[in-house]
Amino acid sequence: MLKSVVRAVGAAVRLSSATTSTARALPLSCPTLCAPSSATTRPFTRSLWMLNNSGASSGYRPKLFSSKALSPSLSCGCGGLHTEGDKAFGDFLSDEIKEERKIQKNKSLPKMSGGWDLEMNGTEAKLTRNVAGEKITVTFNVNNSIPPNFEEEAEQGQQKPAEEEQEIVSTPNFVVEVTKQAAKHSLVFDCHFPEDEVSHGEGEEESDIFTIREVSFQPEGDADWKETSYTLSTDSLDWALYDHLMDFLADRGVDNTFADELMELSTAIEHQEYIKFLEDLQGFVKCN
Repeated sequence: MLKSVVRAVGAAVRLSSATTSTARALPLSCPTLCAPSSATTRPFTRSLWMLNNSGASSGYRPKLFSSKALSPSLSCGCGGLHTEGDKAFGDFLSDEIKEERKIQKNKSLPKMSGGWDLEMNGTEAKLTRNVAGEKITVTFNVNNSIPPNFEEEAEQGQQKPAEEEQEIVSTPNFVVEVTKQAAKHSLVFDCHFPEDEVSHGEGEEESDIFTIREVSFQPEGDADWKETSYTLSTDSLDWALYDHLMDFLADRGVDNTFADELMELSTAIEHQEYIKFLEDLQGFVKCN
């Protein structure tokens, strides 16, 4: 593999000496973004580079070897490599951050009804409430919580008008832990949002927008799910028992209203984390 690379470099040098080389033109600005149709609409800004004429949709690929791209800038004292590609990348990120802030629906995190207290640890959120001596804890992580269909449409170059864009919603898996004072173990529910049940149309009969995948007794406060504890899967569970489990959660405040608010909260957290990532990435590229 190394020999192949050496030969490729040698061939590139010989070819450049025989002909006049021209530096590739790097895009110094990102494509113009369509204005959102409403405060709840968020365009596919995360995949705009795919839709650019110089992006993956046109078959363009950056050159592996370029003497100009490998020339470091002397304007920065960090000692890192700075190229025209880095400058174009930094300019793109600046525009991207501005657009994301324009369409940011929640400048501050929305409140959960029902007396839930929120505790954040990076991308992980923990909601807790106490009801008649019981402690209910709901934990979720916003990482990988955006449904993949948004990325698939962008990869295929299917950019819709702003008024037809679907709202990007974070639908994380979440774990509900119910602890009783006299019990040695907590009853733990592993829940998720099925893609076909996230939203309801007008006139449709309301159904549960989240489902229980597994139920188990776990030691109180343990962060890891112990595989040695018996775990009840709901895939082949009797529907009467499953309905009682859902009612058990609803009586403790984990129902459709809670699930809707959890999605709104998770979406706001995910968007904040995304903007923060872009800012950190911009600082890293520009060596700020």
